[in-house]
Amino acid sequence: MARPDPDRPGAQQWVPDGADVDTLAAAAPACRGCELWAPATQVVFSTGSPTARLALVGEQPGDREDREGEPFVGPAGRMLDRALDEAGIARDDVYLTNAVKHFRFDERGQRRIHKTPAVAHIRACLPWLTAELAAVRPRVVVALGATAARAVLGHDVTVGDVRGRVLDEAGARVVVTAHPSSILRLRDDVDRTAALAALVADLRTASGAAAS
Repeated sequence: MARPDPDRPGAQQWVPDGADVDTLAAAAPACRGCELWAPATQVVFSTGSPTARLALVGEQPGDREDREGEPFVGPAGRMLDRALDEAGIARDDVYLTNAVKHFRFDERGQRRIHKTPAVAHIRACLPWLTAELAAVRPRVVVALGATAARAVLGHDVTVGDVRGRVLDEAGARVVVTAHPSSILRLRDDVDRTAALAALVADLRTASGAAAS
């Protein structure tokens, strides 16, 4: 039997039972569920409607989000805003959060470079996401990227194998799609345009399922 990891005890003891989103957000800064809280500037919780039919779950905060304390305000957030706009979805009408609430990074001089959360970080932070989704009760959850899909579905998936379909798993309807940051990494304009169109199509699928 594996011994408990003292650096990653899990967030459960900091998550209030049966709380609404505001109460959860107020409790989150005290969380010491994993070691990521220490180097981060602050916890980054959520934004958007606490009664949304559509919830979008990303990976973790980036550098800009860590400094400002709000999810999806950096370059990937602007790309997501563009995709939501093209899909005809108002950002204020959706609930936006991340699977992991603290920024994981490597320091390189003056720069902080994104580092993908480990499975242990996803597990440690999962009680927050579970509580959020229980409070919001969205009709559809959009998992933006593989890390978010792992958190929402409870198992690994290859985004390309399942993206754009409405999955009935883990007691919820889930649509898996690419994280908007993956579009930013594409250098070719044609590829970037196609990737954005695919994200827009997936968001439309999710929105349609949430409205049905």
